[in-house]
Amino acid sequence: MWLVSLLWLSLSLVMKIMAEDPEVMVWTKDGQVLGKRVEAPLGSVTAFLGIPYGEAPVGERRFKKPEPRQPWKGLLQATQFPNSCYQFEDTEFPGFWGTEMWNANTPMSEDCLFLNIWVPSPQPQNATVMVWIFGGGFAYGTSSLNVYDGRYLAQAEGVIVVSMNYRVGALGFLSLPGGPVPGNAGLFDQQLALRWVHGNIHRFGGNPQSVTLFGESAGGASVASHLLSRHSQQFFQRAILQSGVLNAPWATVEDAEARRRAEALAQALGCTTDSDNELLHCLYAKPPQEIVNKEGDVVIEPSIFRFPFVPVVDGHFIIDSPTVLLQQGIFKKTDLLLGVNRNEGSFFLIYGAPGFSKDHESLISREDFLENIPMIVPQGNEVSLDAIVLQYTDWLAQNDAMKNRDAIEDMVGDYNVICPVVEMAARYAEFGNNVYFYFFDQRASNLPWPQWMGVLHGYEIEFVFGLPLNRSLRYTSEERAFSRELMHSWAMFAKTGQGVAVQIVLCIGWTLSSGKVSHMLVLLDIEVSLYNEEAGKQREA
Repeated sequence: MWLVSLLWLSLSLVMKIMAEDPEVMVWTKDGQVLGKRVEAPLGSVTAFLGIPYGEAPVGERRFKKPEPRQPWKGLLQATQFPNSCYQFEDTEFPGFWGTEMWNANTPMSEDCLFLNIWVPSPQPQNATVMVWIFGGGFAYGTSSLNVYDGRYLAQAEGVIVVSMNYRVGALGFLSLPGGPVPGNAGLFDQQLALRWVHGNIHRFGGNPQSVTLFGESAGGASVASHLLSRHSQQFFQRAILQSGVLNAPWATVEDAEARRRAEALAQALGCTTDSDNELLHCLYAKPPQEIVNKEGDVVIEPSIFRFPFVPVVDGHFIIDSPTVLLQQGIFKKTDLLLGVNRNEGSFFLIYGAPGFSKDHESLISREDFLENIPMIVPQGNEVSLDAIVLQYTDWLAQNDAMKNRDAIEDMVGDYNVICPVVEMAARYAEFGNNVYFYFFDQRASNLPWPQWMGVLHGYEIEFVFGLPLNRSLRYTSEERAFSRELMHSWAMFAKTGQGVAVQIVLCIGWTLSSGKVSHMLVLLDIEVSLYNEEAGKQREA
């Protein structure tokens, strides 16, 4: 009798909710979900937080491709952000918001394959969908960070915003090529989430034939992986890549290096490497936090902008070197919007680069300048390192500490972000695709980082997601206006494939490694009224 009463009570509650606010309840293919209203500056948005798309990758599912979530019974409460996947936590600067803002802000668990959806109100019909993939070097990150709050973009531009969690670090990217764990589990997580969106987003008012992926850093590299993977291409139409591509030197490893790292991790955890099965069964028994704690042990030499576990060229998800695939035109033919920030390298220099610190001006001696270079290009030989010294040295001011600092920052940014992004843009343009390139030069007025670090890697995100519209965050009125324009540019590209410039100012010529110059439109003068002439100088990459 009590069970009948409980069912009747639940049914009554559902009927009451549907009568009062039908938009907060949606039937997906897997079951019914209940979202919630969240306020945005110009109205409300319906948020569905923590919808499961994959089974918990625990036990012998660890390290392997995800399995679709089984349908659930009853009403699933999608009103709180989900668990974050187990990951590295940055404790380098305790109490400093500039780093802690990127740390996981929900409990960590292996049961973490969830996605979030923000829907404009009233619920649209056939709305464009923008799917966000977070960055973090494939080592950390979570969809619940404040900077990824999709409400402002959804409400301001009438798009549906989706984000997902995916496995990172060894749990997402450990690889034993040729064995039961080929790698790229984190990319397969993303692909499964995209499949779920493709099959369900129409129930939220979205158009499954108008989906744009966008991501930053490792998220941008992830977007690129889906452009290159034939198994993902059916699930989206366009792509936005912010400061990250798969052809970057940090973004993939070959299978031999992937195996070396897997075996090094196993040894660090006291596991045998005599056979793959023995190694894996030992790792299955290890608590996930122990695995995370030992990930750094696989790195052989000091380096800047390198991460322990990243995607592998596995012959399946990534069928060949990303550079080769781009050269041969083996990618989804579509419209691209991509670009870079002015100071892509500065963030990474404060993590152990000789002479650098966030707490002083980082004026770099000639000795520190030379010591940094092998850490920036860890695979470089003597000839290539000498060429880098030649290219980035101001020979009339070799001992100018400020110029040395800025040259090192340029090296890190050029090698790891700017040159690879430009290379991808050029390859796409060669095959007749619409390519829009931007240069981001807006430093937020409330940025906690010192002035010498400039416009850092990752700090366009807050403007893309519309955080300045939240007046409690102390942005200026000019920043609010700029963020509105930037959101509109991103959303219009997602809707139409056309770039909408905040202010079109110039074309920049970038000299690629092939020697070919490709001219790409700078979409955005981020200073709005103030043009930074340094951006217009031709740079060799």
